[in-house]
Amino acid sequence: MGTASATCARPGTDPGTPGAEPTNWESHFSGPAWAFDEATGQYYMHIFSPKQPDLNWENPEVRQAVFAMMRWWLDRGVDGFRMDVINMISKDTSLPDTEPRPGSLYGPGEAHFICGPRNHEFLKEMFREVFAGRDAHVLTVGEMPGVTVHEAVLFTDPERHELDMVFQFEHVRLDQGAHKYDLRPLKLPALKASMAAWQTGLAGRGWNSLYFGNHDQPRSLSRFGDDGEHRVASAKTLATVLHLHQGTPYVYQGDELGMANAPFAAIGDYRDIQALNFYAEAAARAGADLPALLLAMARMSRDQGRTPVQWDASQSAGFTTGTPWIAVNPDYDQVNAAAEVGDPASVFEHYRQLIALRHADSVVTDGDFALLLGDHPAIWAFLRRGPGAELLVAANFSSGAVKASLPLDSGWAAAPVVLANLPDAPLRSLPDLELRPWESLVWRKGQIG
Repeated sequence: MGTASATCARPGTDPGTPGAEPTNWESHFSGPAWAFDEATGQYYMHIFSPKQPDLNWENPEVRQAVFAMMRWWLDRGVDGFRMDVINMISKDTSLPDTEPRPGSLYGPGEAHFICGPRNHEFLKEMFREVFAGRDAHVLTVGEMPGVTVHEAVLFTDPERHELDMVFQFEHVRLDQGAHKYDLRPLKLPALKASMAAWQTGLAGRGWNSLYFGNHDQPRSLSRFGDDGEHRVASAKTLATVLHLHQGTPYVYQGDELGMANAPFAAIGDYRDIQALNFYAEAAARAGADLPALLLAMARMSRDQGRTPVQWDASQSAGFTTGTPWIAVNPDYDQVNAAAEVGDPASVFEHYRQLIALRHADSVVTDGDFALLLGDHPAIWAFLRRGPGAELLVAANFSSGAVKASLPLDSGWAAAPVVLANLPDAPLRSLPDLELRPWESLVWRKGQIG
């Protein structure tokens, strides 16, 4: 994963004791980012789990071994790679310390290993050694926590031959404070602004990955939508807004069914090392509010995105005939693939319509993006403009009815609706807008193409 070589303890310290690590960088899974290996008498770096040692990308033999592995998979017919935390493969090899967190020996070291000094060099080398000269294009996606728009442009500019697209994390950190369980209210204008900044920042120069949920996030429906009364409508609205941005949408398993967070209540419900380690550290501190932490974990834990996919209403949701590794959400008897496939009113079939629209109308993939009503607290509206057609998307991200007037030209008054998440016709004609709870609509002006 990363790039720091094994190294020795700090001078004047006892190897293997707290504070003896080569740097005071903390692991993303709690504790120090270094583990002491008794057999060699050296430390090795693990930004994540001790079972995931960082590779030393400064060593050319390591890089060549990675490239050989990639070529092996390509020769077997894979079409591309999703590269985990690929913007952490180059470190500051002087290994400077960071500012420790209050009451801790360790602190965040990201400034010294995110988009490090040789990151672009290593990816260009990877392209030359692995992808150049292949008969068909190989899709490359880089997961990049902490990457900026400017850096993403460099990583994804086709002329630079590094990556095709990046996964950025800006929009999924808007509701977090000092750590992921330090919850903050998510304000829609901030979410819209973040997404729009990436749309305009990469337009014509790079490419966006579009997502609300994945294996490192809780269920997007519970986080950004309404997993109660408006579950179906809000799941469809989240999908509509995401798919109509420019970029490549990623449908995380279960999102297409409207799967929600499970009712986890006790630490024994969890399996994720990140959650378990964080809870254990909190439990060891005097005065920690563990009930509040459990409530936050129920909203934000990665395990929420890892509950078994709900295939049908049989035992364990059709995922297994045995005991699943983590509990199935008890709503599986209502929310499952068997109940939704073929049901025109289902979340699943709405996803199919969105995907068909993206394939049919090039303005979705190639058109310009313009955000409307950016400061509105409940309405997410934007235009997609191409040479022969325009699409207008308007969605209500609230459980109450909303009204607004959109800044549109008169040509939109006769524009037809091409996709809606509710069965009834719009309540008003454009440019006036009246949206029911979690309603979303797409209009087209011009010809399909």
